[in-house]
Amino acid sequence: MSEFRIERDSMGEIKVPKNAYYGAQTQRAFDNFPISKIRFNRDFISALGRVKHTAAKVNSELDLLNEKVAKAIQDAAEEVMEGKFDGDFVLDIFQTGSGTSTNMNANEIISKRANELKNGTDVTIHPNDHVNYGQSSNDVIPTTIRISAVLAVRNNLLPALKHLHKTILEKGEELKDVVKTGRTHLMDAMPVTIQQEFSGYARQIELGIARIESALERMLELPQGGTAVGTGINTHKEFGAKFAAEVAKATGEKFREAENHFEAQATVDAPVELSGQLKTLAVGLMKIGNDFRWMNSGPNGGLGEIQLKALQPGSSIMPGKVNPVIEESLTMVSAQVIGNDATITVAGQSGNFELNVMLPVVAHNLLQSIEILANAARNFAERSVSGLEARREVISQMVGKNPILVTALNPLIGYDKAAKIAKKAFAENRSVMDVAKEMTDLSDEELEKALDPINMT
Repeated sequence: MSEFRIERDSMGEIKVPKNAYYGAQTQRAFDNFPISKIRFNRDFISALGRVKHTAAKVNSELDLLNEKVAKAIQDAAEEVMEGKFDGDFVLDIFQTGSGTSTNMNANEIISKRANELKNGTDVTIHPNDHVNYGQSSNDVIPTTIRISAVLAVRNNLLPALKHLHKTILEKGEELKDVVKTGRTHLMDAMPVTIQQEFSGYARQIELGIARIESALERMLELPQGGTAVGTGINTHKEFGAKFAAEVAKATGEKFREAENHFEAQATVDAPVELSGQLKTLAVGLMKIGNDFRWMNSGPNGGLGEIQLKALQPGSSIMPGKVNPVIEESLTMVSAQVIGNDATITVAGQSGNFELNVMLPVVAHNLLQSIEILANAARNFAERSVSGLEARREVISQMVGKNPILVTALNPLIGYDKAAKIAKKAFAENRSVMDVAKEMTDLSDEELEKALDPINMT
């Protein structure tokens, strides 16, 4: 018993670890959900601390909470925001669908710590009566999802994507004079420059940024103030607007009170939309990563157009083998984000009447997608794109033997004759130029002008 203390709640007594800052309701939830050992991440906990900090401040300003009590709650909540009590957020994400257990986890931690920081008040600060004043899990958790996701996107994901966009453009500019074989259906097609190809990748990232920024607009509406079902029972009529304004001031983001609290609590449509845009980005990154893998393939038995930086041995049995590990990591992240979106999509359908009841799994998957996309994009820029080199000689040889170059002769000799030249060049493994000299009456000057790959780009 010396390792435990006895805590009490409306259901009676329960043993809680002696040094834990959480209380009875957290302990019951901990016992009830031994599911995955997956916990809420730092971004979510920080945002939850911010919700409690802001609620106490606004309630004090509305003369609904004793000033000294509010100050103690704010000080404790600030420590939660800073990560001091992350180890006391012990609950599994697979719990009650409203996230009530985690809301109470925060309330209990903050009340215990606030009672240590009393600031001269004799009031015993209560997790429900004071820390949770004017709130419900049903507006706290949806609000926390939105705040944490917006800040994670703004502070981590968007800077990483802008860095990747810039890095791709810079590498394209560096290799703008390199003409390579274009490919459609994985078959040789008309030439393109590496810069042109990379400009397509850069545009994918640019559009991904725009899509995500658009989705953030809907994420800025905060459900806080709706309390249990959206009616705002047990909270001040001005609380929602003042709360959102205070969060906006503290974060620099344009948070505002939800236009309709019933929509904001009954649905997670805004997080579903954001997840969909993250999925779109993941699909684009999957394409880019796989293109890099193809271009790097070989070095002798594949395309071998580019040389990626050698970062680590690629085989436990084949000496000298080096693999495109950064690209493989990127594509696995993309697959995970696509899977996370499927989970969020299903969860989004679980809004029954006045509340969505899969909030914790939405929070976890959305924040994980944001985090791993940001890390993977930054890693791809720094460890792959910035250091790759073009294998110019290999590229030049492939372009010269590309039978599709004959397309440029169509206006001069016609499609049918051009097709014969292409087939002969391919069959004899010769350049189109050599075969065209034999099979046409065009001068060397005319052929060189028509078949110069750079002119075709």
